[in-house]
Amino acid sequence: MAIKQLPDHLINQIAAGEVIERPASIVKELVENSLDAGAVQIQIDLQDGGLERIRVRDDGHGISQNELPLALSRHATSKLSSLEELSSLSSMGFRGEALPSIASVSRLELSSKTKGAERAWLIRYRHDGGVEAEPAAHPDGTTVDVQSLFYNVPARRKFMRTPRTEYARCETIIKTLAMAYPAVAFQLNHNGKSTFRCERADTAVTRNERITKILGTAFGEAARSVEIEQPPMLLHGWVADPSFSRSSADMQYFFVNQRVIKDRVVSHAVKQAYSDLLYHQRHPAFVLFLTMPPEAVDVNVHPGKQEVRFRESSAIHGFIRKSLKDYLAVVTSGEALARIGRDAHQSTVESSAGQLDPGRSGGADEAGAAPSNTHQAMGLTFRGNRELPLSGLDTRAAMQRLVADRDGPAHTHPARMPLSPYARDSVNPSATDTADVAVAEEPGDADPHADVPPLGFALGHCHGVYVLAENKNGLVIVDAHAAHERITYEGLKSAWRGKAVATQRLLVPVEVSVSTTEADLGEAHSESLAQTGLHISRLSPGCLQVLELPSLLAKADAAALLRDVLSELTSHGTSELVDTAIDAVLSSMACHGSVRANRYLSIPEMNALLRQIEATPNSGQCNHGRPTWTELGMQSLDKLFLRGR
Repeated sequence: MAIKQLPDHLINQIAAGEVIERPASIVKELVENSLDAGAVQIQIDLQDGGLERIRVRDDGHGISQNELPLALSRHATSKLSSLEELSSLSSMGFRGEALPSIASVSRLELSSKTKGAERAWLIRYRHDGGVEAEPAAHPDGTTVDVQSLFYNVPARRKFMRTPRTEYARCETIIKTLAMAYPAVAFQLNHNGKSTFRCERADTAVTRNERITKILGTAFGEAARSVEIEQPPMLLHGWVADPSFSRSSADMQYFFVNQRVIKDRVVSHAVKQAYSDLLYHQRHPAFVLFLTMPPEAVDVNVHPGKQEVRFRESSAIHGFIRKSLKDYLAVVTSGEALARIGRDAHQSTVESSAGQLDPGRSGGADEAGAAPSNTHQAMGLTFRGNRELPLSGLDTRAAMQRLVADRDGPAHTHPARMPLSPYARDSVNPSATDTADVAVAEEPGDADPHADVPPLGFALGHCHGVYVLAENKNGLVIVDAHAAHERITYEGLKSAWRGKAVATQRLLVPVEVSVSTTEADLGEAHSESLAQTGLHISRLSPGCLQVLELPSLLAKADAAALLRDVLSELTSHGTSELVDTAIDAVLSSMACHGSVRANRYLSIPEMNALLRQIEATPNSGQCNHGRPTWTELGMQSLDKLFLRGR
């Protein structure tokens, strides 16, 4: 067959196969054009899920009369003019294919008026590729009206789902863009009825309200705002507590320069940040925004602009993983405890950590000083451990006061044996279960809760499993095994990381056959791998050998470990697999070395456990992601017993 030039209309329809998958694809392209036009009010009207009609109206700067025909021409755009601009894009759309591709498979009308123009103009796209123009009545801005989608491509129409399903996809697109652009008001109508509306959100409180409206009250109560800067990168948004996990990754939104993306490097980094905090195969929930120089990311790698390519993917991975991991270590322990301390001074007890409180502006804390935005729960401003110096708790003094003033003789139990780590490290050696330590009482009517620590003082050990404690707010219930497991695990990790990694040299080096590319990669990262205790060398173009392993992994399959490390290096540019394997061994050691169920603890032992929980990172969850403690405030207890009704 002879080579011939394809007609423009057929070229547009071929391009439509890449750009337009379903009505939601059209909604995305048109709304992104409105955002690039500077719109602050966008209205989307759908009929039958967008299959029969999609109309997008905005109040942007509009399109002039002489440029309207160009808007429906291929590769015609106002957002790009040179190769240099292609490498540093800041707009959402830039290919110039969306409108002509949409017009080629639908009946399209475009009306627009620029600010200051005498009249608006309307153009219609004809089936032969031409356009018709005429004056129209229209306010400042642009309206794109798309009707009868795929009317001339019936084969494509057959692949569409039901109107309800197609509408749900369109709604997801609108809500996602509403998260990315809080300063823009959105209104979505379906079959003449308003189905979603959100006003402009210009403050922290209104942005929190918008996220809660989009993702639900449960996310709003569990989410904490985060802002971490490492110039030239800024990571901000909301992350949910590990206890608010999902069975699938359906509540994970990541934006790069306000563009929603799906990226394996980012997903892997966030997953590693939540390691040791999630239960089994659960998935975290988050809405995160990464702001970075446009030239450091390539957005021109996917027709639908859903994927990007980072210039330094390993640096991005490391920044996201470490930043979130350090942040979660604070908010899952110190800030939850700090919240308890603040709640005791409020007239109304908050119902849950990080709950959205529209009445608070977030502008200043109780003392009137401007709050730090490093750690901020939705509606509550946190400042890490600065409000509650956990490391400065005087555990011994607290134990002496507890034993002298509150305990009295301890009850005996045949299963009670000294828990040596607590007795040695946290309890006054002279204090015993008989409570013979005396502390002088201060004169005056002191507040009985004045010196009560966040998790309070132990009351008893229920069935040898749950520690019951009283704090300023009410009742605290602690899973002794889970809490002790986390304390032991963090201690083992700290001890392991705090010294040179102990390694064991293999009597016979293990040879591993790999591809030349993998061998090059292993050789290039040999020094960084050696820092984790994995020493390798290259024997030939396609062969590596393992010389040493971390001593904790002496019984591991060296060949399998190396192949897995090389796989991660290939996919993400970095690998934490050796550290993860070591942590798994330490986690197992901590589990076996922790206090077991039916092992009754004495009052001083239980109180020492509470104090160690307060001073341990990630203490809200055990190594397997299960919660370690929960609090029932007086309001919740009163509700259980119908008090005041």
